[in-house]
Amino acid sequence: MSIEEVTVETTFGPLRGVADDDVHVWRGIPYAQAPVGELRWRRARDPQPWTTVRAATSFGDVCPQPVMPVIDLGAGASQDEDCLYLNIWAPAGAAVGQARRPVLVWLHGGAYICGSGSQPLYDGAALVRASVREDQPALVVTLNYRMGALGFAEWGEEIGDSNCGLSDVLQALRWVRANIERFGGDPEQVTVFGESAGGGLVTTLLAVPAAEGLFARAISQSSPATSVYHLERGLRHTDMLLTELGAPADVTPAQLRELPVQALVDASVRVFNEVPVRYAGTIAYTPVVDGDLVPEHPLQAIREGRALDVPLLIGTNRDETSLFKWMKTPLMPVTGAQVDAMFELIAQERPELAIPADDVVAEAYPGRVRDPEKSSARSMGVSRDLAFRMPAVWIAEAHSHRAPVYLYRYDWATPLFRALGIGATHATELPYVWGNPASSKADISYRLGGRKTGLAVTTRMQQRWLGFAATGNPTSADSTARWQPYDPADQHSLLIGATDTPVTSLDRNLLRAWGDEVLSFR
Repeated sequence: MSIEEVTVETTFGPLRGVADDDVHVWRGIPYAQAPVGELRWRRARDPQPWTTVRAATSFGDVCPQPVMPVIDLGAGASQDEDCLYLNIWAPAGAAVGQARRPVLVWLHGGAYICGSGSQPLYDGAALVRASVREDQPALVVTLNYRMGALGFAEWGEEIGDSNCGLSDVLQALRWVRANIERFGGDPEQVTVFGESAGGGLVTTLLAVPAAEGLFARAISQSSPATSVYHLERGLRHTDMLLTELGAPADVTPAQLRELPVQALVDASVRVFNEVPVRYAGTIAYTPVVDGDLVPEHPLQAIREGRALDVPLLIGTNRDETSLFKWMKTPLMPVTGAQVDAMFELIAQERPELAIPADDVVAEAYPGRVRDPEKSSARSMGVSRDLAFRMPAVWIAEAHSHRAPVYLYRYDWATPLFRALGIGATHATELPYVWGNPASSKADISYRLGGRKTGLAVTTRMQQRWLGFAATGNPTSADSTARWQPYDPADQHSLLIGATDTPVTSLDRNLLRAWGDEVLSFR
């Protein structure tokens, strides 16, 4: 099929994509106006329309961010404040056929400070090919959103809007709703999915009234769902940012908008590193409860029945925090002292919460509290569960009263990762969901073997994710394991490992230890 045959007329202008034998791709599609000049720190707005055919053959610039060795942005990736672009992968011929297919819209992770929708790991071709192979063809959309000081710093009304990065996601979803049918997608069958910060955006979206009707299903992988703070905390972090920038007390909005973007990135990184040291267990940049776009804390909305009642697939990885220990980053509290400091801060901010006693916690971590040599493992377990596992379980418990919820724990690790003590750590499920096991030529995941099992894990995960997007039921033709919806009585969940294993009451000890009262910061 020729290039001309993949030209699509969108509501803003015509786009020419790239035709492969079995996948068609449109890259670098502007879904919003460039957030520069007067639009810095303003919520996303519709892009300016165009009339001549626009080449959608290369990725747009990624949003300004620090260089992170663990995040491969791709060869030749460039950064610019003009970064609000999305990308579409579709089965060949989808744009000219009559059928309308499910759509998966991806929100990348990166602690709300780094990452992009054009990372090689998120190349949608393999997932689209898998969807065709499994006879449930689907489209895949990835996108950039503003991060760090540009997307999640809260300046106050005089300078800018709140939750700019979240507004980008909403704008992209509105663009998809208005245009995806022209690419062969079904706007009524959109599944939003994401991991880490992206998973946090997914669980936040459940409580955003403006998101109603923009997606039909949601998948949240390793969501830091409780890391959504009140506006005052966001303003405090912005005061730290102003100090790092050396801004005078009488700095004007115009002066702030004239700051070089690199100065903002550099200062935001220093604040990013300082916040978890000063305030253990918290991060610098997150969505905030602003009484507007996010009218209340997402977990409160979910628990009290005010969230969007869409089917949800949610879960975490068995060894989430080992990555942060390996990276030697203060981002997660992984030592006893850091965990103690986290609890002290929660107690100060929320004295009404009953923090479990040590002997109660000990029952959930047998052999870890009483053995001093394993105190590090205990701290990592506590950190893992308060940051990731318990928020997922709290959400599953509450949301299952309104919509189907499928809860999982990802346990698979290659022999090398097990030997290194990393295990099924944070983000290690991503290559298997996307079918891109090596995000770079230097990938060493299979150095000690495991590729055959890894390919089987990939097949099953893609079948389940695609099945959920197509029908709301995460079935796998390659597994006899039936994944049942979560209910508070039996607490069904699925262990994803070398084989899939349905279990009940996996988290009962954790619920007994931590209770059903959400432990979080304000």
